[in-house]
Amino acid sequence: MARPRAPLLTKPDSPLNDLPLKLSLERRAAEPLHMQLASQLRRGVLAGILPAGLRLPGSRTLAASLGVTRGVVAEAYAALVADGSLEALVGSGTRVPLGAAQRPLAPSGVPEWFASPGPLHMDLAGPPGGIHFRTGVTTAATFDERLWRQAWSHAAAQPVSGGYADPQGEPELRALLAAFVGRVRGLAVSADRVLITSGTLQALNLIARSVLPPGSAVLCEYPGYRAARQIFAEAGHTVYPLPLDEDGPIIGGDLPPARLVYVTPSHQFPLGVRMSLPRRLALLDWAERHDALILEDDYDGEFRYGAPPLPPLASLDRAGRVLYLASLSKVLTPSVRTGFLITSPALIPALVRARTLLDSGHPVPVQQALSFLLNRGELDRHIRRTRRWHAQVREALTRELAPLEPLATLRGIEAGLHVCLHIGAGLRASEVQRELAQAQVYVSTLGEYGHDLPEALLLGYGGLTLAQAVAGAQIIVKVLRASAQSI
Repeated sequence: MARPRAPLLTKPDSPLNDLPLKLSLERRAAEPLHMQLASQLRRGVLAGILPAGLRLPGSRTLAASLGVTRGVVAEAYAALVADGSLEALVGSGTRVPLGAAQRPLAPSGVPEWFASPGPLHMDLAGPPGGIHFRTGVTTAATFDERLWRQAWSHAAAQPVSGGYADPQGEPELRALLAAFVGRVRGLAVSADRVLITSGTLQALNLIARSVLPPGSAVLCEYPGYRAARQIFAEAGHTVYPLPLDEDGPIIGGDLPPARLVYVTPSHQFPLGVRMSLPRRLALLDWAERHDALILEDDYDGEFRYGAPPLPPLASLDRAGRVLYLASLSKVLTPSVRTGFLITSPALIPALVRARTLLDSGHPVPVQQALSFLLNRGELDRHIRRTRRWHAQVREALTRELAPLEPLATLRGIEAGLHVCLHIGAGLRASEVQRELAQAQVYVSTLGEYGHDLPEALLLGYGGLTLAQAVAGAQIIVKVLRASAQSI
């Protein structure tokens, strides 16, 4: 059996021993010898190991030292001269050119001017398992998967266009959504006032960057939707708190002037209170007097239980000051990433321009599938099924938590998909939250939304089954009572 041949190394007495780079060629490697040599020399040049101005041995000398033919070295040198790693000057041989070495990278591998962003203020999914009273989610149990597949089959059967979508949204879907808010929320609008978005967050970004002048003052409910506050702040605007009480935002004479006010009047997030009619009228009057806009986020206005629905703020607007924001995340599923914005026709061109520059519009097959569901009344039927489901879960949750009075009081139960459990008797919500997590019941606290806020737990029940809500509520009762006794 033939003995394997060792790699080709420089000879002990070779002048190459003076080079700062060790060369080693392997005959059995798949890569040809001249490419191996070129790669090693190139790496040495780029790393600065072979300094600028260094003269390399002649091809005959290097070939003899490595035990290869002169052609191997000549081909390697030619390749390096061609890509600029080496230069060949008549009478001066082959040298390393100036500027061939790469500057060392920063340890992080990113530009020195890059600043790492701060924390993302979003309610993210918790650990697997357990019972999650998470806000911002809805159930999939009421979903009719047969109709869902039919909707996508309908979209797949449509002709494929070689162009882009209408950045404002397909006319059919805009007309259907205009009719939808008329039926469900009593808001009479035309399709030309509707802009299809990829959900609430995109709509907020479009408004922050295309409607508001740079450096605008924005009023946001406090406590309120943290992502909205963060979007406006990171867009360069100044965000001021809009205080709240049991009737919603307080519209007083001490409010700072602002160009936009962000509110959730139907079911304030996270407190759950409703904005009273006098407050709504006062806010509209304030906006008119201060030449401001109002952004109404009707994020779960379709879900009301035992309380008469208040009209959307936009339905009371006679001056075109209100931008009405809604999404299909709660009434259908967040996975379709679809929402819509209803506003004055005067603002539509700026918003459409911003949407065009962002992503050229919403995916057409998604719009076609949603149009199928709306056209046949399936979305309305789904909402009615889902409303009954959530009503049962809410009723069970409130029934199980009722014995906690007066130790804890539920608020914001008339609407939406979350409730606010205010606790007393010297209890701290963050400590109760930790105790519940040990029992695999996960909740958020009101304190996560600001400073100097009441001690309260936020219980999102949109993603829970009836059994989960009951089991979770029983554990909450047990933990709160035990915590109160230990004080």
